[in-house]
Amino acid sequence: MLEKLFDLSARKTDVRTEVIAGITTFMTMAYILFVNPSILGSAGMDKNAVLLATAIGAGLVSIMMGLFVNYPIALAPGMGLNAFYAFSVVIGMGVSWQVALGAVFISGLIFILLTVTQVRQLLVEGMPNSLKHAITVGIGLFITIIGLKLSGIMSIRLSLIPPTLEKIVAAKGNGTPLSFETIIEMGKFTHPEVLLAVFGLIFIAVLMARQIKGSILIGIFTTTVLGILMGIVKIPAGFSPVAMPDFSRNAFFALDIMGALNMGLMAIVFTFTFVELFDTMGTLVGTASKAGIMDKNGKFPGIGKAMLVDATGVSLGAMLGTSTITAYVESAAGVGAGGRTGLTAVVCGVLFLLALLFTPLAGLIPDAATAPALIIVGALMLESIRNIDFGDFTEGLPAFLTIVLMPFTYSIANGISAGLVMYPLLKLVTGRGREVHWIVYILAVLVVFRFVFLAE
Repeated sequence: MLEKLFDLSARKTDVRTEVIAGITTFMTMAYILFVNPSILGSAGMDKNAVLLATAIGAGLVSIMMGLFVNYPIALAPGMGLNAFYAFSVVIGMGVSWQVALGAVFISGLIFILLTVTQVRQLLVEGMPNSLKHAITVGIGLFITIIGLKLSGIMSIRLSLIPPTLEKIVAAKGNGTPLSFETIIEMGKFTHPEVLLAVFGLIFIAVLMARQIKGSILIGIFTTTVLGILMGIVKIPAGFSPVAMPDFSRNAFFALDIMGALNMGLMAIVFTFTFVELFDTMGTLVGTASKAGIMDKNGKFPGIGKAMLVDATGVSLGAMLGTSTITAYVESAAGVGAGGRTGLTAVVCGVLFLLALLFTPLAGLIPDAATAPALIIVGALMLESIRNIDFGDFTEGLPAFLTIVLMPFTYSIANGISAGLVMYPLLKLVTGRGREVHWIVYILAVLVVFRFVFLAE
């Protein structure tokens, strides 16, 4: 049955190899089970509810990819997109997490429409390669800063002058310090939590340098165990590592679609859609290439169905209670272990569902254990910077602005917007306007209108 369903022989693989590949993929991306609740929990969401949504969403959509597309690609809530959801939309803009989920759901519907109408391929074709890579790098730095803050390795100190302090007190804690009143510095290494995070960072780095499969997941567990021994992590009375998941604490169908529409969050919807668009395209094509799923004409059979499953996962994730579900580049680890068919994705998806039985363990994972994972993932995402031609100023500056504005303005949307405006502008003033795809000009105009509209 498996031979007929996944066409194993034609892709020169077998059940054993596919199962091992599926386990490998799961080990490399299972950290999202602990990191996603930490990030979305910062936005006021119940961590247990996020864990349920993460495990169920990743499990179901990965199984869909395996059964309906026969691609060895697993999916889960995307790193970077969850950071944008929590820190830029919910915390930064003051939008409720229910309304933010509504925006994610709408972006999924738009994504499905773009996929069915083939517009998705046009957008990917028109986007400059330098900006595609810059978006990945920028998100990597953004994730890194979040990890550094959570770990305590980076500290932000305020040194307020009396007038600023008076204004902030009068506004009940709300206010913007002057530029010289905010100081970014190294954290206190006398704090046990910081030392634990540093250990986790070094330990994961050593494992990855030695190419140990599941390095991040092993690092999270080991750091947590050390945290228990150090007394940083407290084990509650009657604790059991295995238990039936608490489905009473869920965020199923808690999204507020009408709220998202009434608040005019189209700029947010656009950013969700835009970032997901290129992230997914790169992952699908890159992983499928490594898996040998490419015909003699350089095309990928089933790529349209793969995009449709991915797009469906976006809205499904929102209904379950998590940010955008997307294809994971960590799937390449399973391909490296021999995965060639959808059976790899199915095995990975089943493991995500089984992980629900171990939800009590997630409650023990401290920020000091998940923060190093964020820093490491951020480092991995910086690999794309080698593909940017900084020798060409019209390519380098837009990419640079895209990269630096994401972490330094704490907004992925700001970075993307800056790149989209600066790229066509510099090409036009240097007489190279024809190098820019017409759709980029449209996107640039939309970005300008967005900032003018939100200027107030």
